[in-house]
Parts: sequence; C-alpha cells; structure tokens
Amino acid sequence: MEYAFLLFAFVCGLTVKLVGIPPLVGYLLAGFLLNIAGYTLTDELTTIANLGITIMLFTIGLKLNIRDLSKREVWAGSLSHTLLWVIVITGAVYGVAALASQFVGGLTLQSAMLIAFALSFSSTVCVVKVLEESGESKTRHGRLAIGILVMQDVFAVIFLVAATGKLPSVWALGLLALIPALPFIHRIINQSGHGELLPLTGFILALGGYNLFELVNIKGDLGALIFGIMLAQHEKSTELAKSLMSFKDLFLIGFFLTIGLTALPDMNMIILSLVFCLFIPLKAGLFFGLFTALRLRGRTAYLASLVLSNFSEFGLIVGALAVSLGLLANTWLVIIALAVSISFVFTSVVYRNSHSLYNKYKDAIKRFEKQTRLKEDVYPTLHNAEFLVLGMGRVGKGAFNALAKLGDVNVWGMDADRLKVKQMNSEGHNVIVGDGEDVDLWDNLDLRNVKLILLALPSIQDAINIKRQLTNAGYTGKVAAIARYEDEVQELLDHDIDKVFNFFTEAGLGFAEESLAYVDAPRA
Repeated sequence: MEYAFLLFAFVCGLTVKLVGIPPLVGYLLAGFLLNIAGYTLTDELTTIANLGITIMLFTIGLKLNIRDLSKREVWAGSLSHTLLWVIVITGAVYGVAALASQFVGGLTLQSAMLIAFALSFSSTVCVVKVLEESGESKTRHGRLAIGILVMQDVFAVIFLVAATGKLPSVWALGLLALIPALPFIHRIINQSGHGELLPLTGFILALGGYNLFELVNIKGDLGALIFGIMLAQHEKSTELAKSLMSFKDLFLIGFFLTIGLTALPDMNMIILSLVFCLFIPLKAGLFFGLFTALRLRGRTAYLASLVLSNFSEFGLIVGALAVSLGLLANTWLVIIALAVSISFVFTSVVYRNSHSLYNKYKDAIKRFEKQTRLKEDVYPTLHNAEFLVLGMGRVGKGAFNALAKLGDVNVWGMDADRLKVKQMNSEGHNVIVGDGEDVDLWDNLDLRNVKLILLALPSIQDAINIKRQLTNAGYTGKVAAIARYEDEVQELLDHDIDKVFNFFTEAGLGFAEESLAYVDAPRA
C-alpha cells in the first residue's frame, strides 16, 4: 500500500512540475486526493515521514554554525516575533471563533492562545526544502531563516515539556558525555570512506541522536538536530549531508502525504482555514518589521520574511497535544492541518518569484533600512578584479586556482558561505562573501575592470538570475557557466550566457588532454 501511495505522490509531483509548480505541492495534493478516495494514514507511512524529518534535521545541523544562533537578529527576532504574534493572533482567532461559533463550537481564551501559538511556528520542512531547491541555504537570509527555525524548535520543546509535565530524566545529564566522545565519532566518519558506508553512517548517527534523546525524555527530533550541529565542523560534514540528500527527499514525500491523510475537512473547516491563511502576510510583515528594526538590510529582511511566511508541522503537534488534553476540539486540529498545507503551497509558489519581486519593489523595501548596518551586511569590495568566480565549491575552486596560477591576472572569488570564504582568505586568496542573486550587491561592486565572470553554480536557474542581475547592473563583460546535463546547456545559452561548459563532458576532455600531454612528454 505504501508503494502505491508513493507512486501516486510521484505522479502528482511530476504533473505539477510540468506546469511550473514545485513538486511538494503535488505531494500535498496527493495526500488530500487519497483521503477523499477513502484511504487512511498507516503506521508504515508515518514511520517514513518521521524518518524524513529526522534525517532533515540532522542535515540542517551539519550545515549550521552554532554561533549563528547567538546573533541578536536570530534570538531576539524569533522571541519577539513569537510573543507579538501570539498576542495579536489570539485576539483575531478569538474573534473569528465567536463569529463562527455555530460551525466550530465555543472557544475559550486559553484555547485561542494555543491556536495562535501553534500558528506562530514556520515550517522547518517547507523552508529548508525551498531554500535548498533555490540554492540559498547558506546565504545571509537563508542562514537567518534556519536560525529562526532552530529557535522555534527550542520553543516547541519547552512548550511540550511544560504542557505534558514530562521532565527530562536525570540521565539526561549523561548526554554531556557526548562532548568527550566526539573524537571517536569523528574517527568513525573518517573510516566510513566515500561510498555506501557514508550515508549509512549518517543514518546511524541521526537515528542514534533521536533515540538517545528519547530515552531521557527529550524530544528525539532535537537530538537529531544537536547531533548534526556537533558534527558541523567535521571536514566531511558537507559530503555527509550530500550523501543523505536523496534519502531525505524520498522520505519527506511521506511527510507531505501524511498531512493530507490526517483528516478530511468539510466546507466550514476549509473556509476557516482560508481565513487563517489571510494572516500569512501579517506573519511576513511582522518578521520584516522586526528584522529591519534589528538593522538587517532590506533585501535580507524581505527574503527571510517571505520564506518564513508559512505555518508549521509543529502546529499540528501542538494542536494534537491540546486535543489530547481536552483543551481543543478535534475540529480545530483539522483546520490547523489544512491551514498548514495551504501555507506550504503559498510559500513554495510565491518564493520562486521573490528575487524578481524584489527588483520591482526594492526602492520601497530599502526605505525601511536603518542607516547603521550590521557587520555582516556591509558590502564587500573588489580591488581591480579582472576575473571573478562565483561559487567556491569543487568546480569553482578548481577554476579559481587555475586562473590564479597564470600569475599575471587578478582573480577574485565569491561565495555565500562565510566559513569557506574565511578559510580561503587565510590561505591568501582574494575571496569575498556575497549572494550572486543580490542586485544591490552588484550595484555596489566595482566591475569596470572585470573581463569574465565564471558562474560555478549547480543550479542553472541561479545562473540565469545572476546573468539578469549583472545586465541590470550595467556589466558588459563576458559570462561563463557550468551545466551538469546537456539540455541545460542550451537553456543557459538561450538566456545570453556567453559560454557554457558541460561539467561531465569538460571534465573528461580535461582528463584526456592532461593524459595525452603526459604521453607526449619526453622520457627522463
């Protein structure tokens, strides 16, 4: 039966992708269609969904710098947003419930506060999925959004402990033993190599963290996240996260299906859930106001607010707990579930146009910026750069090093990952932190001497967007990009990229040329 569910989800995901809508919208639709057809949620599908969330939280931790959580814009932004949201939405929910009391029954002020709190969270699954698909998980706004999500997860754990009275076991203190055990865990990762043992190691660590925390009465999802954070500084953390990516995406299909299969709403519930979704712009606006008040740049505040403008699967957990405690009627759980689903669709569709919308309204957005900038939001500078490589991954770094060896050219690099940039700067390379899709960045960089910009990025959509930003900024030099598949080559050329290199073809060509040069070289 679970295979049939996944097959149907695949068909729905492929169908919506063909019309330009993210596949996760199709997965949500599949869940509701299966529900309408009379199918119910199974234990096996729930297990698949939970596994997907566990792996996802572990991979988030692998990419997270713990110092990001200590930044004022993260902890102050998340705490202030939760408090203000609960105050405002409690009144709104209480009013809506009073007007619709004949449909959903009476609602106490305490219940209204619970619903507001449930709707205060943004979806970790949806946000991370959207950021990864757009290649923005390590950008300034991406790291800010993930930091907010982690803080919200902490709030959720505190609430669950307080509501259930389920305190951590005294054995939870034994978790501190994980710190001296880190060298041993690192050694295991090193010995796992680069093949099939690596993702299996990731599974063991993610599930181990989950079950270890559950044993001491702490939410297992938090354990998976913390295990990932503990291993984030390991040299193979990025490779480990990539090895788990396909598994994570597969298991998360089960999560999206479970939302649709949770309950089947009637028309009154659908109307109420749509009313709740009218609060989504307010949620984004509140985030934006707080972020700009905390001196973030307008673009960073705008993009982070937009990607966080949804409701969360944690809302279902909070709602389910409230129902089990007799604080909410079952009806409200169905309404929250439907509102969560609709919000996923909203974020997935709207965020795809986020950069073009910013270009259109950037003057209005930038009016909210403070005069004094945070250190991370000060624009970098290029000093007489002739070549600029965007993306310091394996391909980008290889191109950068090859150009730098020419000796008589001034080559610079750019990447959104601050740790990677810091490392390359310590090695004596000229690399700056920047998001290539930031039109304000290009407006503030001196590109007069740049002859060629190389886009060493895995997403061709990112390359297309950056080319558009460069044109808008008045750049007249050449632009080259890489592609992984042959059909992507023509698409990039159609969008005015001057030269496109097929990653696999060019790698083989370079290998052959180097080998031939070795054969033709005179013997010593």
